[in-house]
Amino acid sequence: MSVVRAGLWLIATVLAVRQLVAVLSTPRGERLTDLETWIGPSGVLHVKGSLYDGTDPFTGTPFSGLVLKPLSRAAEQALGWGWTFGSLALVVALGLVAARALPQPVSRRTSLFAAPVAISLLMLSLPVRNAFTLGQTSILPVLLVLLGCFAVRGQKTSGVLVGVAAALQPTVLLFAPLLWFTGRRRAAVVSGATFVGATLLAWAAMPQDSWTYWVHHLAGAGLSTDPAANANQSLHGMLLRFGLEKPLEILLFLVLGAAVAVLGLRRAVTYARDGQLLLAVAVTGCVAVAVSPTTWQHQLLWVLLAVVGRVGKRASDRYMWPVLVVLALTLPSKMLLPNMPVVEPIRDNVVLIAALAAAVVVPFLSRTSPLYRTPIATEYAEPVPARWKWVPLVPVWRRVLARPNLILELLLIRVGYSAYQQVRLAATGGTISGGRATAERHGHQVHSIEKFLHIDIEHWVNHTVVGGAPWLKDFFNFYYTSFHFVVPLSLLAFMYVRRPAEYRWARSALGFATILALIGFWAYPLAPPRLMPGLGFIDTVHGAQDFSKPNYGTLTELTNQYAAMPSLHFGWSLWCGIVIVVLARRWWVKALGLVHPLCTVSAIVATGNHWILDAVGGATVVCLGFFLTYVLQGPRVRTVKAAAARAASDGPDPVRPLSDSTSS
Repeated sequence: MSVVRAGLWLIATVLAVRQLVAVLSTPRGERLTDLETWIGPSGVLHVKGSLYDGTDPFTGTPFSGLVLKPLSRAAEQALGWGWTFGSLALVVALGLVAARALPQPVSRRTSLFAAPVAISLLMLSLPVRNAFTLGQTSILPVLLVLLGCFAVRGQKTSGVLVGVAAALQPTVLLFAPLLWFTGRRRAAVVSGATFVGATLLAWAAMPQDSWTYWVHHLAGAGLSTDPAANANQSLHGMLLRFGLEKPLEILLFLVLGAAVAVLGLRRAVTYARDGQLLLAVAVTGCVAVAVSPTTWQHQLLWVLLAVVGRVGKRASDRYMWPVLVVLALTLPSKMLLPNMPVVEPIRDNVVLIAALAAAVVVPFLSRTSPLYRTPIATEYAEPVPARWKWVPLVPVWRRVLARPNLILELLLIRVGYSAYQQVRLAATGGTISGGRATAERHGHQVHSIEKFLHIDIEHWVNHTVVGGAPWLKDFFNFYYTSFHFVVPLSLLAFMYVRRPAEYRWARSALGFATILALIGFWAYPLAPPRLMPGLGFIDTVHGAQDFSKPNYGTLTELTNQYAAMPSLHFGWSLWCGIVIVVLARRWWVKALGLVHPLCTVSAIVATGNHWILDAVGGATVVCLGFFLTYVLQGPRVRTVKAAAARAASDGPDPVRPLSDSTSS
């Protein structure tokens, strides 16, 4: 445990250093742009007029401007270093306080690992990264609320901290009802009084700005340049993106906001009385995210705190909610959902949906429930000894017999495919034309090796199919473009429904093979035959190529076509064939499974999309994928239910007494 804990702290340190380097290595004019707009030499905090005038006005509260204005001169001297390291200190403090605030009792392992895991998740989250990049202060209100709820003694001090946080971010005032209804009434009163006092102080110092912010712009709602932008993850922004306009949009926003506030605060009070105060704080923060007129990305940190809630009766379901929250707060929405019009309403409001779910929908378990600490155990297969003794099995993953969670599996497929696309593009330095010369040089290398081995049949097959059998060309074109995704996804869907234990085995092998293939794409960019100038290949799928253009080809403008080695077209088809042969009971189904990789390798060669050695590479990564699955999980086993049914059908052993067979 000490070694693991040290490793987690090392990961948190690396992520922190990476964030610091990312900010400080950015050119001066491109980093901390919001902070530069505020307190830079020409920032709004230096102007003598209103903070909210001009093309790029200040968007914080007047109290924020009152606090930042005296610091502007000093901050100019350390605009990058001081602010960045100060933000890092706030993140570390926030992680430590959140780790200490976990609902008791917690195991020793959880308490040891909580702090570095919390800091790592914060460093990876989009709100923290956005706050670092822009130079925002949105981390401070969250930290002040957590300090007021968990770290300080005395209700007066707690109320002051929450009140100051509300003066910086007005929707934080929703924590006052939480304090009131959970028995901390003095803290609630002090927080409200502190908010009013800070606001009046700013009003006395800057009456024109205060009038502009609170009255003219309705608590800052009108300061945003584009409240309908996807970055505004609030109910107001979502309704605007749906095409609703004033006054209907305002009325609907007020009604929905009031409903979310009432339902969310009731749930928060329930969880606080149940001893889950950190979850109550997270739920209240999610309510604040939804009901605020504008909630930008750097203000969404409250949603990440909702990972502490426990959901699900089965132990295997406990990971679903935390994984969904972490993915929504750490990955761009385009990686979670495909770029399709039908899913745009969900994709454009992913974080808001997560906040609304945490606030009013997700049935977090009560600490009084027996399932809170002891959920229904996961059913595992019995360990099976290795068939080959020379294989050093590492049984760190026990084989689960139950069907995996469908939402997590779909997310895994989507995120994996997004990573697959990103790595394919990164293999050429982020541009298609950037790796053209290298890919073509590697293409000549592969072609030379094939000529040496006398397996360079691609040109002959390509021209034979095009010139001698047009119907065969059409068949291979259709097969190449249609079956690459349809067959693997259909096979996965069938195994998920009918063979859940085998599904996990097959999915793991496919995942390992794809990861190994991504390494190959990155390490060895390779031009396929159809994109090799001077060799005379015919691109039967995309048509004639204009080699005079840097990004030539119909599809090369959309994605990297230099990811030819290894061939996942053939690799995935071979995976399908192996799985079908292993699992199918009828001989003709096994034979049909072998036909698919045979047709695929013929199609990728006939259409000029792959070399023969690409198929060899695809077969290699698939074999390695199954081998890694074997090493980590052990040999493939049948389900416990099937074994029990088999034992029941065999009946008692006639040699042994009935009592012995029953006990065994």
